[in-house]
Amino acid sequence: MKIKHLLIVAILSVFAFTSCEDNKKKEQEEKMEMERMEAEEEATREADMKMEQEKMEMQSNSIAAKAMATADLSTLVSALQSAELATMMKEDEGPFTVFAPSNDAFAKVPKATLDNLMMKENQSDLQAVLKYHVVSGEITSTDLAKAIKDNNGTYKFKTVEGAELTAMMSGDKIMLKDGNGKTATVIQADVDASNGVVHVIDAVVMKKS
Repeated sequence: MKIKHLLIVAILSVFAFTSCEDNKKKEQEEKMEMERMEAEEEATREADMKMEQEKMEMQSNSIAAKAMATADLSTLVSALQSAELATMMKEDEGPFTVFAPSNDAFAKVPKATLDNLMMKENQSDLQAVLKYHVVSGEITSTDLAKAIKDNNGTYKFKTVEGAELTAMMSGDKIMLKDGNGKTATVIQADVDASNGVVHVIDAVVMKKS
């Protein structure tokens, strides 16, 4: 009887020990799982912060930001805002090549025409005019000069608007010919931006009317 009692006590002790060990193992696993989840959340937070920082840095050096910081492009900035294209030039990673008309370039456009384009009901027309000054991809002045030389003095390329511009050289200056045969000269080249490059031109180019 005594032996039987001792056996029962031993079995109960083993069971209690095993149960205790199981509980400890479960607690340890739960702790490890919680630590893993916390580590993943922290990594996600850090990745989000880094992404947001990179986005802010990109936007602060974007084509739109460069234009806003250039006094001679204030009319272009106003036009981009009226056409609701400023966000694209600020947030879209591109890259883009923008042939940016200076304030004097816009001053050559008849006031009535410019005022008409700036009206809300003509926003799509203004967008078309501005997109005719934008090319997908980054084209530096060196790239453009080489393309002109390699194509016997003229180089045609398609704009974001869909119509073409023709580039040519006049001495050491790069010139653009629009769909109506009118020309614009690059007066400041290779303004580097986080989402492309800007070349300032002395006239507003228009697709064939």
